[in-house]
Amino acid sequence: MIRDIMIGGASVEDTLTLWASSLRDAKQRIRPLFTQERVAASAGQFLDGLLGNEPRKTGWMRAEAAGDPGPWRQQAILGRGQWDADALRDIVREYALETLGDEDAVLVIDETGFLKQGKTSCGVARQYTGSAGKITNCQIGVFASYVSRHGHAFIDRALYLPKEWTGDPARLKAAHVPSDERFATKPKIARQMIARAIVAKVPFSFVAADSVYGTGEIETHLRKAGKGMFWVLRPIMCSVPGASRSLLPAPPPRSRRAFPRRPGAACRPAEAPKVRAGTTGPISSWPISKPGNTTTTLPGNGRGVF
Repeated sequence: MIRDIMIGGASVEDTLTLWASSLRDAKQRIRPLFTQERVAASAGQFLDGLLGNEPRKTGWMRAEAAGDPGPWRQQAILGRGQWDADALRDIVREYALETLGDEDAVLVIDETGFLKQGKTSCGVARQYTGSAGKITNCQIGVFASYVSRHGHAFIDRALYLPKEWTGDPARLKAAHVPSDERFATKPKIARQMIARAIVAKVPFSFVAADSVYGTGEIETHLRKAGKGMFWVLRPIMCSVPGASRSLLPAPPPRSRRAFPRRPGAACRPAEAPKVRAGTTGPISSWPISKPGNTTTTLPGNGRGVF
């Protein structure tokens, strides 16, 4: 709604008024999660801080933006407060689907890393993360994002706990992790997220995931539910309901032929780059290269765009 008003040329004042109204609505939705009014007020201030202009959302900066003398009140929301985080997840999911819901949507499963220096943050360990491109000290979170023609939003999340955490009861207790928590691989976490989305009747046609999540139980579960799946592989692998697994052809391999160095090339002074015709002057006069059609029609339901 806000995007439509902005595109329609609404004034800044009208847009800000609608933003404020939508934010009040979001706070009203999460109010039942908190038993005390002061805790609900702190949660609302925490949300205001996340949407603020501070470049870093530290406890002190959020507290300063909220007018608190210190970060303790907002830290209590995340640590000492008693409220159901999974219920909040469900509220966020339903809120997002009201605007983004579409039968042709895609559920994207992926993970990301949060770099850490210490050893006490829940789930922290030396493990690979794409955020750093290497094995390093970090936390890993698995996320489910809902993507449709209307937009996209996160609707589920889970913290990955390595075996060195789940096998150490004292460490779990110190981090306030429930004692019945068991080790779960990232593919298992993804299966749980997909199962929750199906049970909640989230409308989507495909799941997209990295190859690390495998093609076993997840694919079987989706086929039974009449859903398809995109595996991010090289070459790209597609799985659609009612069809055998198809493998799109890989691009031709690059030639590795070595070109001999010409005599004296190392001593020759560097030449200035040549200016190609049509790439100088106004951008409007530059030549336009139109990419070819990259839409592939898949058997079953839906089309894959690669």
